Amino acid sequence: MKKHWTTGIAFGAGVLAAAGGVMSGPAAAADLPVSFNLDVLPILNSRCSECHAPGGDGYEKSGYDLTTYEGVMAGTKYGPMVIPGDPMSSNLVRLVAGKAAPELRMPHNQRPLLDPQVKILSDWVKEGAKDN
Repeated sequence: MKKHWTTGIAFGAGVLAAAGGVMSGPAAAADLPVSFNLDVLPILNSRCSECHAPGGDGYEKSGYDLTTYEGVMAGTKYGPMVIPGDPMSSNLVRLVAGKAAPELRMPHNQRPLLDPQVKILSDWVKEGAKDN
């Protein structure tokens, strides 16, 4: 009887692991790099570009355009926001991860990004912030 119980547990864990991989998005597999176009840009479009696009309040205040790779990498009128290879020195990651002052957390006055979204942005920067 014990053999069937442990086999069932192992099978269930395998099913959960497989489902988690399928449901976690394109960059979920550890050997796949994070894609700017497939993974990062959808987060920026859904959570950031309402303000950080030409004509938006965040863009007008900072000059930061989060609608294109070129805009993301250009940074703000105050300096760079992404330091390729260094997520904790990248203000983009620090601001969405809540590592800066609470009043600076982005998206401003909105619900925070989900942890998996922050991880995607952080991993993308860590991998070199490539236009892929």
